[in-house]
Amino acid sequence: MKRRVVVTGLGAVTSLSCKVPDLWQRILAGHSGIRQIRLFDTADFKVKFGGEISDWTTEGYLAPKDAKRLDRFTQFAMVAATDAVTDSGIDFEKVDHFRAGVILGSGIGGLHEIEQQHSRLLEKGPDKVSAFTIPKLMVNAACGQVSIAFQLRGPNAAVATACASATNAIGDAYKAIQYGDADIMFTGGTEAALTPMGISGFSSMRALSMRNDDPQAASRPFDADRDGFVLSEGAGILILEELEHAKARGAKIYAELLGYGLSADGGHITQPDSQGLGASKAMAGALRDAQLDASAIDYINAHGTSTSLGDAAETQAVKTVFGEHARRLSISSTKSQLGHLLGASGGVEAIFCVLALRDNVVPPTINLDKPDPDCDLDYTPNQARERQIRAAMSNSFGFGGHNASIIVGHAA
Repeated sequence: MKRRVVVTGLGAVTSLSCKVPDLWQRILAGHSGIRQIRLFDTADFKVKFGGEISDWTTEGYLAPKDAKRLDRFTQFAMVAATDAVTDSGIDFEKVDHFRAGVILGSGIGGLHEIEQQHSRLLEKGPDKVSAFTIPKLMVNAACGQVSIAFQLRGPNAAVATACASATNAIGDAYKAIQYGDADIMFTGGTEAALTPMGISGFSSMRALSMRNDDPQAASRPFDADRDGFVLSEGAGILILEELEHAKARGAKIYAELLGYGLSADGGHITQPDSQGLGASKAMAGALRDAQLDASAIDYINAHGTSTSLGDAAETQAVKTVFGEHARRLSISSTKSQLGHLLGASGGVEAIFCVLALRDNVVPPTINLDKPDPDCDLDYTPNQARERQIRAAMSNSFGFGGHNASIIVGHAA
């Protein structure tokens, strides 16, 4: 018999706030975390803005010498994971460490370290490349470091499925508990690709918004005037726990994870299927796994990146899966406020689904001023809305044709 899995801890590092309660209030108020980039000189760059995290520190979380040995994406994960533990109230001195693990997603990994050490190689020669280069840049560095910090000896894996990474990681962690391989799992995603190479690469693909004159209006999912996504950084970490394990220690339970679906487009390396066929299979798979009818879903946190093809394809996929109920759904894209955290997006957006469920409120899609005729569902434009939410779905779709959806509901 499958075991029930609940969410008991939340932690996040984002450009809008690095504390979950404050972040949630800012999201509901419609604030934007998009600003001019200060991490590096953008004078020669076509895109000069993003979801940069500036008001944060590793102080109080990591010793200075330890922080220097971690790439920025791993630092984000460590801070968010520590906050998630604090939120959960878990005492790891009382936990079977072989029954606790980590599965985290990251689309790219240590891009900061790659760029810094490549420059060092060219300028100073091979003998000057840091001995910490490989341990810092590898995609599994984040999940490895979290496991070391909390001495977690259960399932441990890194997921790299581009922008679907965190949602795939959550689904995999859910299954690890559901099938008895663990009682506690850290999961979600982390990303720090807001670098010269990151901006240049996506800009060369013409994937990014060019609204340098108005960064906070640049991410506009489902709007007719959208012109690309906004590159951002951050982390979203959730602690999942087997229901009876959580009850036995008197845990605060946010929500229950009910279903997980995944699929591939099998078409193009960057462009989504125009009809959203792969996306619809992931959503339908999550519903089937949860044993829910489509009518049971009240809210969808959409992938909604603010790209022309992606938003239209997701709209079509929702219509395919939900039929007439699609018109009764509340949908929003919180990327309108945070930009696109790539492999970390699904972690942060799963947190928003959990909180939307708890508070019976739908976060807004800001900058939705002129709806695209091809995106004709209820995307909660510009203002949060109170609504009873029985179950919520989070969608993440990535380059490579990766699609992942999860469903959360009340832990009755």
